Amino acid sequence: MADRCEGSGTRWSNWIDQLSTRDASREREIDRQTNTIGDFVNPIALLRAIDRSAGDDAIFVADGGDFVGTASYIVRPRSPRGWLDPGTFGTLGVGAGFALGASFCRSGAEVWILFGDGACGYGLVEFDTFVRHGIPVIAIVGNDAGWTQIAREQVKMLKDDVGTVLARTAYDEAAAGFGAKGIVLTKSADVSEALVRARAAAKAGKPVLVNVWLDRTDFREGSISM
Repeated sequence: MADRCEGSGTRWSNWIDQLSTRDASREREIDRQTNTIGDFVNPIALLRAIDRSAGDDAIFVADGGDFVGTASYIVRPRSPRGWLDPGTFGTLGVGAGFALGASFCRSGAEVWILFGDGACGYGLVEFDTFVRHGIPVIAIVGNDAGWTQIAREQVKMLKDDVGTVLARTAYDEAAAGFGAKGIVLTKSADVSEALVRARAAAKAGKPVLVNVWLDRTDFREGSISM
């Protein structure tokens, strides 16, 4: 579309220049935050690594709030209909069903689920389905122990985190209990190895869940969801 606009003369050139400048500024900010070192895994660096690692035929199913909102800036859909998410109204819990549908509609494609830890609670039991039917999804759980999209504004406005605090739940152990492969990831230095292991398990026909302990970031500071 941008190419067609560029070919139509100077009518759109100022607008295109503005968009390009904003995109470049946002990319520089992403680069800056990628290099932040904390106690656990930098979510920006994690998503950059997923974007680099995923196959050309990958389908991304996004089910979550803050983690998915961050992913939407960083993870690139490989094709039309290659990104499925909760939609305008943020209907959490769609991830497992969307992944099932995508696996059957696009047989052989690499299917990833990007779960927030809150959203994961809605569909975790479907790992039983993935195992029984041999559906080798790769699920990444961005585990920051909270409903972070809600907490961002709630805590700032109401000075109370009630209802937004979760635990560093062992989602990997729960998935393993259903017969899937479970991986826990707590350090940024181990991200590449964990993704290699996850993709290898999926290629061998086994669904896998990577439970990633995330650091908090201000990447989406100012986003509102009450």
